[in-house]
Amino acid sequence: MPFADELLGPEVAARLVDAVARTAPGNRLPALRRAAKGLAGLSLRERSDLLAGALLADLPGDYASLDRQFRELLADPSVEGWMVWPVTEAVTVRALAQDPPAITPALHLLAALTPRLTAEFAIRPLLAADLDQCLPIVRSWTGHPDEHVRRLASEGTRAHLPWARKVRPILDQPQRTIPILDALYRDDSEYVRRSVANHLNDLSRAEPGLVVETAARWLAEPDDNTPRLVRHALRTLVKKGHPEALALLGFRPVADVTVLGPVLTGATVALGAELPFEVTLENTGEAAASLAVDYVVHHLKANGARTPKVFKLTTCLLAPGERITLSRKHSFRKISTRVYYPGEHEIEVQVNGTAFGRTAFQLLG
Repeated sequence: MPFADELLGPEVAARLVDAVARTAPGNRLPALRRAAKGLAGLSLRERSDLLAGALLADLPGDYASLDRQFRELLADPSVEGWMVWPVTEAVTVRALAQDPPAITPALHLLAALTPRLTAEFAIRPLLAADLDQCLPIVRSWTGHPDEHVRRLASEGTRAHLPWARKVRPILDQPQRTIPILDALYRDDSEYVRRSVANHLNDLSRAEPGLVVETAARWLAEPDDNTPRLVRHALRTLVKKGHPEALALLGFRPVADVTVLGPVLTGATVALGAELPFEVTLENTGEAAASLAVDYVVHHLKANGARTPKVFKLTTCLLAPGERITLSRKHSFRKISTRVYYPGEHEIEVQVNGTAFGRTAFQLLG
């Protein structure tokens, strides 16, 4: 697994062993040394878990003793990058093993560690254990001078953080994280603002009304970066044709726009090939029309049903009487994230959330 080896391979693990050994004179760290030599064939997450467990085995005691040990590690500038992931995981495991759990000091330590490598995964078990205790501390991070800590406030509390465990209290009460986003949407850092947009987009899966309401408030008190942030935050709702999200971005219903297409160059396409098509738009009204143009491929599934997938075509401003033709080739090359089934598929155009011209074609195996 070259990708895992590059990030958390034997050399990185050996450097972690050396760093921990410098803070623990006389401790031979047997479990950590074994783990550092036993990473072959493991995924990145499995490597982190193995090393975290070894750290806990070699550094017994209560949470306070581990906290002191890891703060000594922070004094070592060589402790950075992916070797920090198992350190952050060990913090959370030991904190939650205490009675009562050492949630507050663990959050403070994770905030100190996150500039070396984000602790966005490690804070989630703490959030799940006691959201009420965690949120005031996380909210305080929005004023931190380090952009990595400010981003942790947003990224670590995302409802659907990729590759991370779900936090049921956040899924059940999505409005609880909005004050964090309110404090950060005008942050000076693009790194932070990108996280805010992704966080709000996560919420659109279950709470589109909350997302549109929040975005509207931000647009009412914007800075120069707010329109771009809101567009990114509303991207899923725009693809779904959500009328309020589209209207917020200036894309009104298309009563005076004629849509022709999609026009296919052929009725069949082979697996691995491309399907060319064209769409023609004409503004027949007396005012300019702001358009968000997508296309939807309805993929045939094994059970005979079809599942839609939306793809971006363009956004444009069409003057009165103006006519444009858009051309695109949709690829059916094999990819790891989708299985193609031969048979009848369909394609249609979506303009400002309204579907046009659903057309069938055959995918050949």
